[in-house]
Amino acid sequence: MRINFEMLDLRALLAVSEMRSFHRAAESLGLSQPALSRRIRALETSVGTPLLERSTRRVAPTAVARQLEPIMRRLLEDLEGSILSLTEAGSKLGGRVSIASIPTAAIYFLPRVIEEFNSKYPNIRFRILDLSSTEGLESTARAEAEFGISILGATHPELTVTPLMHDPFMLICRRDHPLARKRRVRWSDLENHRLIGVSRESGNRIVLENALAQANVRIGWFYEVNHLSTAFGLTESGMGASVLPRLASPNTHPNIVTKALVEPTVTRTIGIVERRGGALSPAATRFRDLLFRKWGNLASGSSNPDPRRERAVL
Repeated sequence: MRINFEMLDLRALLAVSEMRSFHRAAESLGLSQPALSRRIRALETSVGTPLLERSTRRVAPTAVARQLEPIMRRLLEDLEGSILSLTEAGSKLGGRVSIASIPTAAIYFLPRVIEEFNSKYPNIRFRILDLSSTEGLESTARAEAEFGISILGATHPELTVTPLMHDPFMLICRRDHPLARKRRVRWSDLENHRLIGVSRESGNRIVLENALAQANVRIGWFYEVNHLSTAFGLTESGMGASVLPRLASPNTHPNIVTKALVEPTVTRTIGIVERRGGALSPAATRFRDLLFRKWGNLASGSSNPDPRRERAVL
C-alpha cells in the first residue's frame, strides 16, 4: 500500500495532539481551522484509520496516532535537521535566536532546553531579553525578539498567544516559620504573618490580585519588592514569608520550605507570544517546537508536571 502525505499534514496532527485544540494548533501553524481540519482528514484517509477522537468538549489522539507520533517526529526532525544544516542557522556561520522572556523562565525554564538544542545545533546563538511580562510583549511586537515567553493575561493586537505551562503560586518560608509545619496552607492562614509580595506593576501581582478578588480573599503585603529574587532573599534572611510561583521557588534548600497554597489555588499561565502573521526563522521555529515538546501540556483540565523535576531528565 502506498501512503501519500505532506509534511504539513504530520505537523498538523502533532500540533492538535499536543495542544488538544484545533484553534490553538491552527494558530501555531498559521493555518485556518478549516485548512487544518482538511490536513487531518487527508492524513486519516491516507492512513486508512481515524487519528483523532473528537467530541464537543475535547480532542485527543487515537491509539494509532499515539503509536505513530514518535515515527512522525523522527521524520520531521530528520528532514528539518537536514534543511537547517544547509541554512545559515545550521552552517558554520551560525545563526541567532532572540527571545523576550520573563526572568523566572529565563532562569529556571530555558537553560536545559537551550542546552539540548545546542547539542544538536552548536552554532546557533541565543539572545535572551529578560524582561517583565509587559515589556516582553512590547519587545516581541516591535520585532526586537522573534518570540516571547510571558505570563498570559494581557492582550496585544499584534500578537498571538499559545499556552505552554501552568505555574501555581506557593508559600515560601524558612523552616523555623510557624507555617512551615503545615502540609498545605490556606490563604486565610496567612493573616497576622508578615508577607513579602511583588509590586503592583508586576504581572505576577496582577494575576494574584485578580484571582484573590474573585475568591473574596484580602491579603496585606508587609513588604513589596520589584523582583522575585529580592522576595526570596528577604525570605531567606527571615524577614517574612513570600508568595512566589513554583517555577521561582527552590527545589531543595537547607533553610527554606515550599508549601502549596489552597482555597483558592492560584495559577499563572506561561505561554509563547508571537507576532500575528510573522514568520520565524528556521532556527527559532525549531526551538519553539522543542519548548512545546518539553514543557507543553495543553490538554484541557490537566495539570502540568513540576518543571524542576522535568529538568533532571532533559
